[in-house]
Amino acid sequence: MTRVPFEWPADGSGAVLQQHSVAKLEVLREYLIAYFQTLASAPGQEEIRLTLVDGFAGGGVFRHAVTHERILGSPLVFLQASEAAQAIINAQRRKPLRFVISYIFVEKDRKAAASLRITLEVEGYGSRLGNDIQIIHSTFEKESQAIIAAIKERSPRRGRALISLDQYGYKEVPAALIRTMLEQLPRTEILLTFAVDAFINFASDNVATHRTLDHLGMPDVLKGRSLADIKANESHYRLFIQSCLYHGLVEACGARYYTLFFIKTAGHGDYWLVHLSQHPRARDVMTQVHWAKNNHFIHYGGAGLDMFRVLGYTADHDEDFTGQRAFGFDAPANEASIALLTEQLVRLVHERENIRFGELYATTCNTTPADSSRYRQALEQLVTHKEIVIEGNAGARRRKASTITDEDVIRMASQKTFKF
Repeated sequence: MTRVPFEWPADGSGAVLQQHSVAKLEVLREYLIAYFQTLASAPGQEEIRLTLVDGFAGGGVFRHAVTHERILGSPLVFLQASEAAQAIINAQRRKPLRFVISYIFVEKDRKAAASLRITLEVEGYGSRLGNDIQIIHSTFEKESQAIIAAIKERSPRRGRALISLDQYGYKEVPAALIRTMLEQLPRTEILLTFAVDAFINFASDNVATHRTLDHLGMPDVLKGRSLADIKANESHYRLFIQSCLYHGLVEACGARYYTLFFIKTAGHGDYWLVHLSQHPRARDVMTQVHWAKNNHFIHYGGAGLDMFRVLGYTADHDEDFTGQRAFGFDAPANEASIALLTEQLVRLVHERENIRFGELYATTCNTTPADSSRYRQALEQLVTHKEIVIEGNAGARRRKASTITDEDVIRMASQKTFKF
C-alpha cells in the first residue's frame, strides 16, 4: 500500500536511490539555501536561530540505481546547505551573521539510524552528535510533541523551523499533526511528500481504507461517494480522486499558503511534494525553486490563476478532466503563465479598484504555478500598454518589473489617483 522502505546494507554502502528521489534532494538543497537568505534580510541582524528537522531521516547515504554514484541523504543536505548558505550570506556582510541551528534527525528503522550515525561521523560531523545534532530512533509522530517543545525552547517568540517529512507512502503523517505544528509554530514551514498514486492504486471501499482516511484526518474526503461509484462514473477518475485528496489535505493541514506539484517519477508512480506555511513569502520562495528545478516537476493544470479548476479541482466541471497537458515549468510554460496572468490580473485590478502588490499576490498565489516575479512581469506588460498604473508610497510610477514592491498600489490607468 506504500512505497517499499529502503534496505540499508550492513557494509555502509547505502540504500539504492531512484532518480526522482535524487531530484527531491536537489530541491531540498536549493530551497534551504534560498530559505536562509530570506532569514538574513535585515542589515542589522546579528544571528539566525532556528531548528531543522528531518522526520524520516534515513541512513544518510545512498547508491544511485543507475550510475551507482554515492549520494548523501537529506540529513547531510541539511548540514551542507546550511554551510553553503552561511558562506554566501557572510560574503556579502561586513559583520558575519551567526548561525545558531539545531538539527533533529528522526528515523524509526534501527539499521538506518545506525547507518546515519556512521555516515555523519565519516563526513566529519561526529563531534557534534548529541550537541547541535540529534539522532532520534523513533517515529516522527511519536516524537512530534517533544520536537514542538524543543523548537519553542530555541525560538520562543517565533517557533522558527523547517521540517522535512519525506514519508514512505501517504499515511505516516496525519494532517491533524501538521495543523497542530503550524498553529503552535507559526513561523515553521513543512515539506511533505504524499504518494498519491499509491493511495489511488490500493484504496477501495473497505475498512482499511476508511481507517487510513480517518487516521489522516480526512474521513469524508470523497464527499460521501464510494470509490466504486467514482471509478464507474468518472471518466478520469484518477484526476477526480486527486482533486478530492488535494482539497482535503490542504484544508485539514490548515496552512494559509501552499504549493502542491508532482515530482516526475519515470514510471514509479506520481507523488506530490507539498510545501505548507503561514506566509506568502515562504510560498513564493518554494515556487521559485520549482521553476529553477523545472526538469523535476509538473502539474496537470493551467498556467494562470485558476490552475486547479483546469486540473479538475472543481468537481462540477467534467470537461476540465479531458485533454490534460502537463505544465512543466519550462520556457513555454513561462510564456504561457505570463501571458495568462496579463489577462487575468487586469481584470482583478479592475474589480478591486486599488490594490497593493503584496495583497494581490498573497490573495491569489495558492491557485497559480507562477511566482511573484512572473506577476511583476505580467504587470510590467500592462503598464507598457497603459492598462494600469503602479505607484509607490511617494507617488513614483513603477514601469519595470524589478522596481515593484509589496507596498506599491496598482489601479486602472483610467482611474484618478487614490492616496492611502
